[in-house]
Amino acid sequence: MRMYDLIQKKRDGGILTETEIRFLVDGVVDGSIPDYQLAAMMMAIYFRGLNPKETAILTDAMAHSGDVVDLSSIQGVKVDKHSTGGVGDKTTLVIAPIVASCGVPVAKMSGRGLGHTGGTVDKMESIPGLRTSMDQGEFTRIVNQVGVCVVGQSGNLAPADKKLYALRDVTATVESKPLIAASIMSKKIAAGADCILLDVKTGSGAFMKTVEDSIDLAKIMVEIGSHVGRTTAALITDMDRPLGHAVGNSLEVVEAIHTLQGMGPADLTQVCTQLAAGLLELAGKGGHEDCVELVKEAVSSGRALEKLREMVQAQGGDPSYIDHPEQFPRAAVEYEVRCTKGGYITHINTQQVGIASVMLGAGREVKDAPIDHSAGILLYKNIGDRVEEGEPLALLLTGDGKKAREAEKTLLAALSVGREKPVVPPLIHAKVDGSGVTRYEE
Repeated sequence: MRMYDLIQKKRDGGILTETEIRFLVDGVVDGSIPDYQLAAMMMAIYFRGLNPKETAILTDAMAHSGDVVDLSSIQGVKVDKHSTGGVGDKTTLVIAPIVASCGVPVAKMSGRGLGHTGGTVDKMESIPGLRTSMDQGEFTRIVNQVGVCVVGQSGNLAPADKKLYALRDVTATVESKPLIAASIMSKKIAAGADCILLDVKTGSGAFMKTVEDSIDLAKIMVEIGSHVGRTTAALITDMDRPLGHAVGNSLEVVEAIHTLQGMGPADLTQVCTQLAAGLLELAGKGGHEDCVELVKEAVSSGRALEKLREMVQAQGGDPSYIDHPEQFPRAAVEYEVRCTKGGYITHINTQQVGIASVMLGAGREVKDAPIDHSAGILLYKNIGDRVEEGEPLALLLTGDGKKAREAEKTLLAALSVGREKPVVPPLIHAKVDGSGVTRYEE
C-alpha cells in the first residue's frame, strides 16, 4: 500500500477503506509517512470530504493511536462534557460538581487555554496546591471516592490527532468539519466515558461562526459517538458574547463558586443548568425537566458546592478558597474602561474580548508561556444593555499598566454601541442527539 495512491484516490473523490485509513493513522504515529504527503491528504479531505463511515473509522483509529483510559473500575455510568472553546466559559467548574452530587461520576480530562479561549486546567491551577496531573490509579480512586475528578489530558492521548492538528494548523485545512469532529471525538473516546455531551459554541467567539455550521458539526460528532457505542448528544450554545462577567483564570473560578452558591450571572446559570441536566439525562436519571429540577436542588441544598470543595481537597488544593474566594490574589493594577458614547450595546466581538484578556496576561499565545492567574476582565455590560457616555464598561486586571492601556483599545473596539436596542440572541440555539435536531425559539 502506498500513500501516493491514497492521496490520489481521495483527490479524485474516492472513498477510503478501513484498511487504508488505519494505514494512514499508523503512518502518522510511527513517522513513516512524510509531512508533505500528510499535508496533501489533509487538503484532499478538505476539498472532497469524508463520508460518515470514513469519519467514524478515522476517529476510532486516532482514538486508539495512543493511551486509552480504562474507566471500568469506576462504578456507574461515567459522563464527560466537551466544549469547543469560548470566552468566559467556566462551565466545567460548575456542572462537574453538580452532576457528581446527583450520583453520576464525572471522570474528566480538560485542556489548557491557547489563543483567545481559556482552558479549564489553567483556571483550576489558580487554586493553591491543586494538582491537575496524576496517574491513572489516583485519577480513578478520586472519582470512586469523591464522584468527580478533573485533570489535564494525558500526553499520549490520541497522538495521531496531535500531529495531524499541527499540520492542519499550518496548511489552511483546520476548517474541515469531518477533521474537526474526528479530532474532538478521538480524544473524548480515548478518555473512556460512557456518555458524552458536546457544548458546541457558535458566534463571533467560537470556531463555528453560524448556527447552521455548528449544527452540522454536532451532527457529525453525534453520529461518530453512535458508531462507536457512546451515548452522545450536543447543545448549540451562544458565543456571540462572553459567558458570565468574568474572563480570566481565578476570576472565573470565583464566578463559578458564586454560581454554585446560587448567585451567579443569569446567562451562566442558564447554560450550566441545561448542560448539567443534559448529562444527567444521558446517564439515565430521568426526563429533561426532572433532571433540571435535580440540578436546581443540588445547587439550592449546597450539595454541589460541597462536592466542588471535596474535589479540590482530593486533588491537593486548599478548600478554604472555595469557602472564602476573596482570598484569591488581586492583580496589582485595576484599570477601569469607560464608554466613549451613549446608546445600547449592539454587538460584542467575543474573540477580541478574549484577545484583550490574553494581552493582560490571562492567557498564552504559545503553548508553554506563563500566565498570570489574577489577570483578566470583569465585564459590567452585555448585549442589549443601555450605556451612557463615561459610564464604566469593564474592569481590567493585570500586573502591568501598559498592558491595561493596550488591552483597553482592543476591548473598546470589540464593543459596538448603537441607538436602537438590539434583539438579544438566545443562549441555547438547538439540541442534537440520536433522534435529530431540536431548535429552540428565541
